[in-house]
Amino acid sequence: MSRNLILGALLSSLVLLAALLSFIWTPYDHTALDIPNKLQPPSTQHWFGTDHFGRDMFSMIMIGARTSIAVALVAVGIGMALGIPLGLMAAARKGTWLDEVIMRGNDLVFAFPSLVIAILITAILGAGAINAIIAIGIFNIPVFARITRGAALSLWEREFILAARVSGKGAARISAEHILPNVANLLIVQGTIQFSLGILAEAGLSYVGLGAQPPTPSWGRMLADAQTMVSFAPHLALIPGLAIIVTVMGLNLLGDGLRDWLDPRIRVARA
Repeated sequence: MSRNLILGALLSSLVLLAALLSFIWTPYDHTALDIPNKLQPPSTQHWFGTDHFGRDMFSMIMIGARTSIAVALVAVGIGMALGIPLGLMAAARKGTWLDEVIMRGNDLVFAFPSLVIAILITAILGAGAINAIIAIGIFNIPVFARITRGAALSLWEREFILAARVSGKGAARISAEHILPNVANLLIVQGTIQFSLGILAEAGLSYVGLGAQPPTPSWGRMLADAQTMVSFAPHLALIPGLAIIVTVMGLNLLGDGLRDWLDPRIRVARA
């Protein structure tokens, strides 16, 4: 097991544990205002200090982890649930009008930066965590569709697929029983990468006010609130920024480690 996989799993587990723990316990009520103790630096009483309203930063970071993970997880789930079947259909019908429609639709989405699309969608539908999920999920669909199609095309000419076709199995059954299990490893790794990008996208949307709305804490909005106070309260920006960095780095290391662990060609090369 690689060091990247171990380190990535530890960092990701730490963030996940904080998010799960926030459902049952936080050091303070994240909605409680304590103006006399605002902008306090980290201390034994407030481990990460307090913000400009006197709210406990550690409690807000814990709930912000819950928000970011929930948005990114559901968005990636939408992308996989719709993108993988589209990719399998495009590969099974290579060269037909269905393949062209799916891939040209992917190209249309990829023609615009993901954050711009997300901002456009949330600006039309309105700000909020649900609309952020929809926006991020829509961009994930062509990502999984393209990766699934590319991996599946290399399998359709293999002998075991030809044998399945000769036995009378249709394209849909072959895709479900033979193609999908053989590309699952690649999709799992890509899922971790898209998960980390979803965390960044959620933070970006919240930073511009289009993500989760108050009083729900969000790392991106915490950064936005802190940008005018960095000179005299740097912990307001450093702590949520570090939370984003640790989460994204952990997921990327986890994805890299999973790729090395699941790909037999890499294991053989290293052996």
